Amino acid sequence: MSEHPEVAIRVLESEGELRQAMALFRTAMVGLPAGPDYPEGRMGDYLEKGRTFGAFIDGALVGTVDATSGFLVLPGGERVPHAGVTHIGVLPTHTRRGVVTSLVRRQLQDARGRGEVVASLRASEATIYGRFGYGIASTSTTLDVDVRRATLRAGVPQGGPVRFVDYPDAWDLLERIYSEHVTHRPGRIERTSFWWASQRFRFSAVNGPVYVAVHGSAGGEDGFVRYRPENTGAWFGGRDRTIVVSDFFAPTAEAHAGLVRFLLSLDLVDRIVFDAVPADDPLPWMLTNHRDAVVRSVSDETWLRILDVSRALEARSFVGAGSVRIAVTDPVFAENTGVFEISADGVSTSSGPAQLELDVAELGSLLLGGVGCHQLAAAGRIEVHDRAALHVAEALFTWPLAPFAGTMF
Repeated sequence: MSEHPEVAIRVLESEGELRQAMALFRTAMVGLPAGPDYPEGRMGDYLEKGRTFGAFIDGALVGTVDATSGFLVLPGGERVPHAGVTHIGVLPTHTRRGVVTSLVRRQLQDARGRGEVVASLRASEATIYGRFGYGIASTSTTLDVDVRRATLRAGVPQGGPVRFVDYPDAWDLLERIYSEHVTHRPGRIERTSFWWASQRFRFSAVNGPVYVAVHGSAGGEDGFVRYRPENTGAWFGGRDRTIVVSDFFAPTAEAHAGLVRFLLSLDLVDRIVFDAVPADDPLPWMLTNHRDAVVRSVSDETWLRILDVSRALEARSFVGAGSVRIAVTDPVFAENTGVFEISADGVSTSSGPAQLELDVAELGSLLLGGVGCHQLAAAGRIEVHDRAALHVAEALFTWPLAPFAGTMF
């Protein structure tokens, strides 16, 4: 008897199978909070047609994965086709049987066949996806601000007007603001119609107050914040009244300052937890006492998989002197394996000897500029044949803005 029974992979299309896949995913994740049932006949609002795969053993659905089409911003501002991968799950009764491997490889092949340049995901476990060519390309920082002490420095921009908006009308406005203000920060991804539909659906099950405020005059809004209070049962008379900022979109310095000023001015609030901001967010530097904004945690955010190495490197901007020849190995796509010569003038394949060697996962970590070549070399993840080339590569791949997506999916 085979140790790993045959796994059959196919696209799930019917309403019933898509519902079964989502139920399977929740079972696989174990600890997701309970939520409402998806509306009848509406699975197409939440899952892109043709992008949900199911894994079957002996005719039974035992695993699933899906993705949505969009774009991702590379250093320099170029937007490339992107697959947002999510809902990877296998029934606990069928783990370690090659199901994940079959699902992920099929999905990667499908995404590359669609012409997508990169794929990304948020990893529930950090030890799974490296073997499929995913590398950590951005981090997310949680900031804890003591409102009782925090004051803004002189010279911080005033920002514009801020006003509250109410659900459900807020959703259309937030979607418009986000789509109209695409930033050049590496790692930003499109929030697709499927993402927004899922947000609306999940919000319908939220108990307790959630607030939305937007920055800018009516018709010219350019930023927003969503926040909620914690422990509302002990709010009145409490000494540590905390709000959690779950979505902070401020693509300009003016919008960032205006929304920060608004949050710091809220009465009956002692602490503000910014759940996810870039590593280089200016907030601590805006305060008279830098220590009034404490980094509570830093966690991996974007796990990036390069599907087409040539197109990804050609679309990215590089800044720095000199050139470097890098050998890339991709165990899934032979087309990606080769030597690439990189300089600020462009990228080309090369027949010359490699100065640095790395796997496609490590190149994914480098692509957005958030990880240093020296870091990976010191960790044994880049093989260095020419020490001087490592310094050249460091300068070429470095980018002034820290990569950050700011979107969970």
